[in-house]
Amino acid sequence: MRHQQNKEKSVFMAWRKEYERWMAQPSLDKRLKEELEAADDLQDRFCQELTFGTGGLRGIMGAGRNRMNIYTVRKATQGLANYLRKTDRPMQVAIAYDSRRYSDVFAKETACVLAANGIAAWLYPRLQPTPALSWAVRYLKCDAGICITASHNPAEYNGYKVYGPDGGQITLEDADKILSEISRVDCFSDVKTTEFETALEKKQIQYIPEACIDAFVDTVYDQRVGSNEGLKKLKLVYTPLHGTGLECVKKLLKKLNITQVSIVPEQEYPDENFTTCPYPNPEIPEAMQKGLELCERVRPDILLGTDPDCDRCGAAVPDGEGRYRLLTGNEIGIILLDYICRVRMANGTMPKRLVAVTTIVSTDMAVSIAERYEVELRRTLTGFKFIGEQIGALEKAGEEDRFIFGFEESYGYLSGSHVRDKDGVNAVLLLCEAAAWHAARGQTLLEALNTLYEEFGVYRNVLRTKEFCGPDGMAAMQRLMDRLRSEPPQTMGGFTVEKMLDYTKEGTGVPKANVLEFRLSDNAKIIIRPSGTEPKIKLYLSACNRSVAQADATMKELLSIIDMLLLKKLFR
Repeated sequence: MRHQQNKEKSVFMAWRKEYERWMAQPSLDKRLKEELEAADDLQDRFCQELTFGTGGLRGIMGAGRNRMNIYTVRKATQGLANYLRKTDRPMQVAIAYDSRRYSDVFAKETACVLAANGIAAWLYPRLQPTPALSWAVRYLKCDAGICITASHNPAEYNGYKVYGPDGGQITLEDADKILSEISRVDCFSDVKTTEFETALEKKQIQYIPEACIDAFVDTVYDQRVGSNEGLKKLKLVYTPLHGTGLECVKKLLKKLNITQVSIVPEQEYPDENFTTCPYPNPEIPEAMQKGLELCERVRPDILLGTDPDCDRCGAAVPDGEGRYRLLTGNEIGIILLDYICRVRMANGTMPKRLVAVTTIVSTDMAVSIAERYEVELRRTLTGFKFIGEQIGALEKAGEEDRFIFGFEESYGYLSGSHVRDKDGVNAVLLLCEAAAWHAARGQTLLEALNTLYEEFGVYRNVLRTKEFCGPDGMAAMQRLMDRLRSEPPQTMGGFTVEKMLDYTKEGTGVPKANVLEFRLSDNAKIIIRPSGTEPKIKLYLSACNRSVAQADATMKELLSIIDMLLLKKLFR
């Protein structure tokens, strides 16, 4: 009892001391100080530092060391600067930002810290998509890139994503080195910074030229698979979900000569509060609801929605019964993979030894599609950075032309080597092409998908998540994973566990990761993975059968297992 009391006292004193240190800073931002004075969650704000992971920072905005604010952004940037100065790279960094609250402020703070450290900062003059940042890193020959974004998270979040000189998210090795540097930085006493306007006058900070963004759109346009067949007739509804996609997507659609475009008016322009879609994720029906409502009036061939930083793209198509059906990320990936292979083969532009890349949690149907077209399919860990690494490996071998497509189930797609991250603008291009091509042959995209199901079997994939809130959230997730490893189930409901793959072990074909895969009887599968950016565990359920009814029945049983067994018994 006394030991526990001493432990609790020690924890209290640690976060309290850090809180008092912040409050004692004479230069502490007035708004943040007032926020702390009124806060009733001080322990959560100061119990730990906001974690810098492989994707950078992501967290709730506010005051405290466990929040996104100018001080955590400065600290991360100073650590990155210290890391870069130990390399032999050219000492320049590209910066982009999205439509979120304080994104522009955080971007300028980032530029100022870099400038003060003798590192040239290239800043987009207005909000731009994440793939445009990946492009700018390569276009300007920078040795790093930073994008201020929380992607599709709710409005109270923001983030800080770091990219390497190849335009891809930093490697695990580089992330560890940067984290090591960040950990040694005090956010008040160790950070170098300067005035933005002064650095701008001295050209220590420069705005990225318009030619860069135009070249990005031109290069996306160059990724066309077909010959623009049927695009003039295509009728499209598009929503940027209050984010960054509008400018680049409109420029692309103009180049494609797609003129029958209706933009969802309520979501056309940036809104830091994401008023019409509190969770601005095209995976979620509620986020696409305004687009679906417009579809009922306009009756388009396809609805497309990009997330706030425009690296993801969702779609809805006519269901044949007068309504519109949202496609899953896996379904879009399969449709596009088949379209790219089918058209390239028909056009004679499909050389041998082609490579497609997807992730271990994406649909296994990709295996069958790739085999049909004699395409090498590579599987990676979850996260598009690993797909980008595969493109980079091909590029180093002088074989980047072998890459034709990469996708992940969370609505990320890429058909070229122009960037090293998923690209929502590129996805708009591909989906418009595919919809127009199939329409010219009398099919909707849903009908095309059903034709593939008839050939390869019906695949069902569902994602479920369990959040772990509070300061002990991450530890609770790990206890769960440890328990599943030490006491693996032999059965799950009516399924037999035929094999368990532990991705922390050798022999999985991918780098080690905290992932468990349970292969079950009846072509069923469950993959369990703690999120790397949020305090939640993700469960990927997969079912395959020859008929829709059988596949749906298998998935229903899998969902009952999760609800009744895992969520209620293991996630305590």
